[in-house]
Amino acid sequence: MGAENGAGAANAAKVEELLGALAEALARGEGVTPRPASTYRLQLHPGFGFDAAAALVPYLDALGVSDVYLSPVLASAPGSTHGYDVVDHARLDPELGGEEGYARLAAACRARGMGILLDYVPNHMGIGPWNAWWMDLLENGPSSVHAPAFDVDWTPLKSELANKVLVPVLGDQFGRVLERGELRLARDGGALAIRYFDHTFPVAPRSVPLVLRHGIERLREALGPEDPSLQELESICTALDKLAPRSETRPEAVAERAREKEVAKRRLAALCDASPAVRAFVDEDVAAFNGTPGDPRSFDLLQRLLDAQAYRLAFWRVAGEEINYRRFFDVNALAALRMEEPRVFAEAHRRVLALLRDGDATGLRIDHPDGLYAPAAYFRRLQACYLAERARALARARGIALENGAEALLLERLFAELEAGRLPARPLYVVAEKVLAAGERLPQGWDVDGTTGYELLAAVNGLFVDPAAQRAFDALYARVAGGRQDYRRTVEEKKRLVMSSSMASEINMLAHRLSRISETDRRTRDFTLNELTRALVEYVALFPVYRTYVTRRGEVDARDRDYVEATIARARRRSPLVDPSIYDFLRDVLLQRYPDGLPEAARCAWLEFALKLQQVTGPVTAKAVEDTAFYCYVRLVSLNEVGADPDRFGSSPDELHALLAERRARFPGSLSASSTHDTKRSEDVRARISALSELPGELRAAVSRWGRVNRPHVRRLEGRTAPDRRDEYLLYQTLLGTFPDGGLTPGTPAHADYLERMQAYAQKALREAKIHTSWTHPDEEYEGGVRAFLAGALASRAFLRDLGALAERAARAGRISSLAQVALKLAAPGVPDVYQGTELWDLSLVDPDNRRPVDWARRARALEAIQAELARGPEARRALARRLGAPDALAGGEAKLLLLAEGLRLRRRERALLLEGDHRPLAAEGPLAGHVVAFARTLGGRAVACAVPRLVLRLQDQGGGAPRWEGAAPPSAGSRPGGWTW
Repeated sequence: MGAENGAGAANAAKVEELLGALAEALARGEGVTPRPASTYRLQLHPGFGFDAAAALVPYLDALGVSDVYLSPVLASAPGSTHGYDVVDHARLDPELGGEEGYARLAAACRARGMGILLDYVPNHMGIGPWNAWWMDLLENGPSSVHAPAFDVDWTPLKSELANKVLVPVLGDQFGRVLERGELRLARDGGALAIRYFDHTFPVAPRSVPLVLRHGIERLREALGPEDPSLQELESICTALDKLAPRSETRPEAVAERAREKEVAKRRLAALCDASPAVRAFVDEDVAAFNGTPGDPRSFDLLQRLLDAQAYRLAFWRVAGEEINYRRFFDVNALAALRMEEPRVFAEAHRRVLALLRDGDATGLRIDHPDGLYAPAAYFRRLQACYLAERARALARARGIALENGAEALLLERLFAELEAGRLPARPLYVVAEKVLAAGERLPQGWDVDGTTGYELLAAVNGLFVDPAAQRAFDALYARVAGGRQDYRRTVEEKKRLVMSSSMASEINMLAHRLSRISETDRRTRDFTLNELTRALVEYVALFPVYRTYVTRRGEVDARDRDYVEATIARARRRSPLVDPSIYDFLRDVLLQRYPDGLPEAARCAWLEFALKLQQVTGPVTAKAVEDTAFYCYVRLVSLNEVGADPDRFGSSPDELHALLAERRARFPGSLSASSTHDTKRSEDVRARISALSELPGELRAAVSRWGRVNRPHVRRLEGRTAPDRRDEYLLYQTLLGTFPDGGLTPGTPAHADYLERMQAYAQKALREAKIHTSWTHPDEEYEGGVRAFLAGALASRAFLRDLGALAERAARAGRISSLAQVALKLAAPGVPDVYQGTELWDLSLVDPDNRRPVDWARRARALEAIQAELARGPEARRALARRLGAPDALAGGEAKLLLLAEGLRLRRRERALLLEGDHRPLAAEGPLAGHVVAFARTLGGRAVACAVPRLVLRLQDQGGGAPRWEGAAPPSAGSRPGGWTW
């Protein structure tokens, strides 16, 4: 006891010494990752890896970028084009160049003083044979050492799935797949596995004797009972029999099982190598289990073996109703992680924290935090563990050995210091991919520097939509949609659709959990499961934001209380047939309003329900809104953007100023995005479509005219047309926003490429809308009709001329709006973020269209030419701006590159001013003041002003292509002592 106390005292002394040294280092700025001045997003994939990114660093440095912002870099599923399907947190992706390739990229950035912002995915992993954690889970079920990593319901509603994982990968009903011989047993050394085309599933160790003992009398007769090889085979079977059952979860039993099963595999592999007779016997048994197509009874052995596994293979269509592991949205191939478990967090973050500690990365973008069990706790742990890495580095430098519990004590003390505010809460630069609904604010308790910027994107985007045209667009859309369509009702309907289809299993699980809670109290036990399910569905359908953030301690803040109360009140009014007391019960559970005398176990059940529901409302909302309603409600599709509200027809400069002021006060490190890998349309496509809001009459006439012209290309199906009028209207908006600046000529490669892109987009849009077709039930007849419609319409030179004329009018105004968006994000509080390739005009649509190869050489040449002109002095700079900004020259896109490069270099020169400076709205003067948005950033005696035009299309018409600004004045020189330099 005395020795233990002495060791504890020594550890405490070491930890306190390290904390003191860490505090001093942080006070000097050492270990505090700086906010970027700007970021540039690169989409990595096997064809564009770390070395390709390193080759771009000189160009990005010349452009003025401070930090390279990378898509996920950890090992992902082979061939992944996006990296969000991480399969190994411990390795950098070998298909991107691995450790050596990343080291070269980090060195290239460090040599130029540039940082690296990494996109990190804590919510989920890709599953499959490449994921060792997942394969161990399938092999061992709840007794897997990695079972705590995955969010699996081991006691699901369907009792046949107890202690099993439903794996919905089969292309047909299980029995048909089995009897066709598509499921095959195979041996690999000492391990057995089930193969299904490209899929591999391990065989549970305790079920292996079913194979090894099959017909063993035959082997015994051939070798004799005393044969060492036979005895070794029987000994292996006995050892496997003695393994703990897969329901065993005691740590010591799990560890023993994990060890002994691997010993058994090695023994079997060695035996097969040493004994040709045993090897032949085992392989004959494997073949016997595989059965013979045409003889259904011959598959009984294989079914018996499959029934003994810790997984149940199933037809992929059953996933929506029966899947029992949490997923990323409804993607079966992405299994959610329980990052709230400290050991899971530690294993998943070890490699990325080492990169941050060593300076090979300088910040993190956290993907989908709304999927996490407890986001605030996650961010606090992330900051604490980063500080722990810094402390360990200090310990090594000082020769301090951390052992015998010192590591755990260090982390515990760091949590305490952060909680008490004695250490900076955000030493590591972190931005969260949190989508904020209208009026929603980022939780103040998150230890992050801000968001990835969708709220700014939405506010800026709305500036270029003319609110005066709302009635005209309402009428136009009602005409093409066959009547008025209420957006709010559409969202509610699509939420219900998602909850009844692709995410029905999640809702069923929650309803049964709520039912079990109600059964524990005599005042609520008469609530039926159906009533509770209806109430739950209504609540989620009406919930106005992505989720609440009730903490693991049961704390509910005022924001969440208001959302819950308001939603319950609406649901009660909308459900006259549901007993109102059911909604009272649901409200009390969500707000943790326990009745007197509620036992502790029941309180835990209440809290667990609230925490689990929070993880479901976000995915339901995202699937219903971004991936469904955005493709169903298409009044003006530039408003159908992540973070935006299609129901709000534009936004005002005052709304933007309010957002920027709050951003500066609360989260000035937020990214300022205009295009991302997740946006539905690029910033330039949105700007061109938004310009149509200034042409409601012309657009209405064009849509009517094109409907007549293209009627021969509309396919008549039974009771419908392909496309219907709403889909046709969506296609016209899409064509107007993406029409190439040089026009289209049928028969050329450019025309063929454009048609292919539009057809691919149309298929995705139609399937996401889930009206005529869907991903789960594709309607080839309808989709084929739309493909043919596009091919026929785009083959018509007359239609292309008419389309091109209106597209060019929208493009002329859209280019000005695009430049204005760039200027606003450069000057706004926050960190301007540039998506790859968008420094020139980028007319891309939703992924995968926005992941097409970028012509980097063209951009580098254009930047070099601009820099050569700028080097000639101020007069040449002004002449260049006038030349590139002339209406006839804007189509080239170099004006955007010039503005961006000049703005990014200004951000570098005036880093403190533009990261920390106040936001001050500036008022324009004159009759065209409503067409100007202006503000200043001030810090001490320094100031930068930004003034941009908006709603310029009519002004261009009056001015012969260039807006006429006579009578308009920018913010007066008197608004700043000494005047402004324009």
